[in-house]
Amino acid sequence: KTETTKDLSAQLGKAIYVVNCGPEMDYRTMGDQFKGLASAGAWGCFDEYNRLLAEVLSVNSIQYKAVLDAIRAKGATFRMEGVDYTLHPDGCMAFITMNPG
Repeated sequence: KTETTKDLSAQLGKAIYVVNCGPEMDYRTMGDQFKGLASAGAWGCFDEYNRLLAEVLSVNSIQYKAVLDAIRAKGATFRMEGVDYTLHPDGCMAFITMNPG
């Protein structure tokens, strides 16, 4: 799953960052990831996303929705946690992998 995503990004000439998720990651850490991806126009692959705490997953959906809403609106910026950030013209993409266990 992760390798396929990395191969696709390489073929399309997109930068991709693979993040190994764990229960020690909080919503601030994940929010920073989304801000960076959206500002850089990069892709993110969040490996073992199921290891995040439920509370973090809940906030993540709101954070990433802010980015997606700006992409859909073809905006130049997006707002997250009350702050405006620059949105790369190419937008961004996030992929997740989940492993049983």
